[in-house]
Amino acid sequence: MMLAGKVLIITGASSGIGAAAAELFAAEGAALVLGARRAELLAALADRLADSGAKVAVQAGDVRDESYAADLVDLAERRFGGLDGAFNNAGIVGELGPLENMAAENWHEVLATNLTSAFFAAKAQIPASRRRGGGSIVFTSSFVGSTIGLPGMAAYAASKAGLVGLTQVLAAEHGPDDIRVNALLPGGTRTEMAGNDPQVLQRIEHMHALKRMATPDEIARAAFFLLSDQSSFVTGSALIADGGNSICKT
Repeated sequence: MMLAGKVLIITGASSGIGAAAAELFAAEGAALVLGARRAELLAALADRLADSGAKVAVQAGDVRDESYAADLVDLAERRFGGLDGAFNNAGIVGELGPLENMAAENWHEVLATNLTSAFFAAKAQIPASRRRGGGSIVFTSSFVGSTIGLPGMAAYAASKAGLVGLTQVLAAEHGPDDIRVNALLPGGTRTEMAGNDPQVLQRIEHMHALKRMATPDEIARAAFFLLSDQSSFVTGSALIADGGNSICKT
C-alpha cells in the first residue's frame, strides 16, 4: 500500500494506460479522481474499483477546457481533502501524414489535447499541491519527439517534446515547494491508440530492443514509481520506459 493516504488525479482514465494506472494506484491505497471524455467507461471503471473497496470519484470532461482541470482539483479537495499528485495522461495521436498536407485544425487539436491541457492541469494542480505541502505531477510524453522522429507525426512529436520542456521548467520553479514534476516517455503500448492491424503492430514491436510492445500495466508501474515516495529525489526528468526503442537500430 505504497500510495496509502495519497489523493491522485488520473486523466485519460477510461482505458489503456490510464485505466491500468487507476487499477494499480487503487490497489496501492490511493484515493482517486478519474477524468476522461467517455463517461460510461469512466463510470464502469469507478464501479469496479469501488466494489474492491477503493475510494474513487469521477468527472467526465475535456482536458482542452481550462475549467475542467480546475474542476478535477476541486473534486479532489472536496471529496478527499486535498491533492498529492496527478498523472496527466490524456492524449491523442491525431491525423498522420506529411506536414505540408496537414490541416491547421489537426495541428491545433493535437497541441491543445497533448500540451495546452498540461498547462491547464499544472495551473490548477500546483496551487493545490502547495496547499498540501508538496506533491508529484507526471505528464505522459513519448519517445516520439524526444529520442526519435517518426515520419508523419509532426504535431504529435511537437506536443510531446513540449511536455518535456514544460516539465523541466515546472520542476525548477516548484522544487522549493517540494513539488516534483516529471515526464514519462512510454514506448509502443498495446492500447486502443495502437490499433489492431497485425502488420502495423509487428513493425512497432521490432522497433524495440525487447521485440515486443508494453502492456498498459507496465507503463502504469513506471508512473507509479514517479508518483510514489520511492522517487522522492527525482524531478525534472524524462523517464524513458520504452523497451529499448531509443537504442534499437535492428
